[in-house]
Amino acid sequence: MSAGAQARPPDTASGTRPTRPALLVLTLSLGVTTLSLLQSLVVPVLGPIGEQLGVSTAAASWVLTANLLAAAVLTPVLGRLGDIHGERPVVLGILAAVAVGTLLAIVTRSLPLLIVARVLQGSSYGLFPLSISLLRRELPPERLSVAMSIVSSTLGVGGVVGLVAAGLLTGDGGDYHRPFWIGLGVTLASLVLAAVVLPRRPATATGHVDWAGAVVLGAGLVLLLLPVSQGNGWGWTSPLTLGCAAGALVVLTGWVLLQRRRAEPLVRPALLADPRMLVPNLAGLATGVGLFVSFLVVMQYVQTPPAAAGYGFGATVLEAAVVYLLPGGVLGIALAPLAGRVVDRIGALPTLLAGSVTGLAGFLVLTLGRAEPAWVVVAGLLSQAWVTVAYAALPSLVVSAVRRSETGVANAVNSIARSTGQAVGSTLTVALLGAGLDPATGFPRASAFTAVSLLGAGAAAAVVLVSVAGMVQARRRGPGEPDDLAEVERACARAGEWSPVSGIR
Repeated sequence: MSAGAQARPPDTASGTRPTRPALLVLTLSLGVTTLSLLQSLVVPVLGPIGEQLGVSTAAASWVLTANLLAAAVLTPVLGRLGDIHGERPVVLGILAAVAVGTLLAIVTRSLPLLIVARVLQGSSYGLFPLSISLLRRELPPERLSVAMSIVSSTLGVGGVVGLVAAGLLTGDGGDYHRPFWIGLGVTLASLVLAAVVLPRRPATATGHVDWAGAVVLGAGLVLLLLPVSQGNGWGWTSPLTLGCAAGALVVLTGWVLLQRRRAEPLVRPALLADPRMLVPNLAGLATGVGLFVSFLVVMQYVQTPPAAAGYGFGATVLEAAVVYLLPGGVLGIALAPLAGRVVDRIGALPTLLAGSVTGLAGFLVLTLGRAEPAWVVVAGLLSQAWVTVAYAALPSLVVSAVRRSETGVANAVNSIARSTGQAVGSTLTVALLGAGLDPATGFPRASAFTAVSLLGAGAAAAVVLVSVAGMVQARRRGPGEPDDLAEVERACARAGEWSPVSGIR
């Protein structure tokens, strides 16, 4: 096999024309933007959803949480399907399912059906590991690091775009269905572009999907998050709350044991316990927590009327989105391409450390200086910079942490960590604000916002510690293994090994 064939084996294998790198990155970035946009569209309208559907705030919050749970369960399933059937048909299938779910969200006025729609939209999280797999398959090594960082950074940027779009379309008392039209338009545009641009490649594996493992994982995560979201109503020491927590421990332990017995598991248990993956997975989990803490606490705080609660700015949904969140989105868009080059120049761990220090500063500003609107904007800028930079660094960390044959499944596991962190962040924020509700005013006490801000600061501090630990570990390990992403990619190119999404060959 020639050197060119080794670097780009799919082209010679399929005989199709090579994909233009810029167009491929644009297509995959739009797909990943779709998932983060749909993820955040509902954040500004959780209140209107509860009011217009006649349900409690805790019940309405499951419109967000169900989406994140579906993401955690479906991501490895869709990755495995990408191995068996090829990335292109699975990406197109995901986008079609997301379009159907978004259309259902537009037409339904039932909370259960809206949750079903959000579950369908949750399949969009499978687009990220599939996109990383496509980039590794299609791009030359010298372009891969920046391309991965750009696509990954849109996870944070699309979230802010979704928040601003929801604010623009709903305003005060607007119909919560309106933002989903934006989601439908972006999804259909992404579907058309993917159908035109994505190359047809042969599948990389045979076998089947561990559907039983997916069901057990989903059950365990629901049991884990249900008492967190309902603890205020049930009572934190009630038999139902404690029973769900104990059930989650039993079910998730059983899931790990089940995965060990499977010839083709949903996720390899050895990879879950691999110390090389602790840094990116813990960082992804904590960054996911910080992302949704920042979104939710800022949106609710600035909309609180100061005359009634003694704090807040009485902002409308539109003002909250445009004034307080849009600057962070603009900063994220500007940082996304630069973050990839920083990762390529100084390494993923130093980049992750710098981003998390920025996030820690942002949440400390939100904790201590939120009485002034300008400082809340600054806090949003700093937290959005953290998320953008962290999401740019994580794929490179994953790639350089594991063997070439494990790259795909490692990215899927990291996606699970991020989406689980986002689910935990959203449910904990709702629970803390609900626990701090002042019956006299009907709004959370100021101390509840302090607690949530400190939760975000704790998440950022955890990433700081994880980053430092990873740098110390890398220094102790020395140059025995190639930690630099470019070296890893050159090795992959020389070996002609292009990892599948699930990592099961």
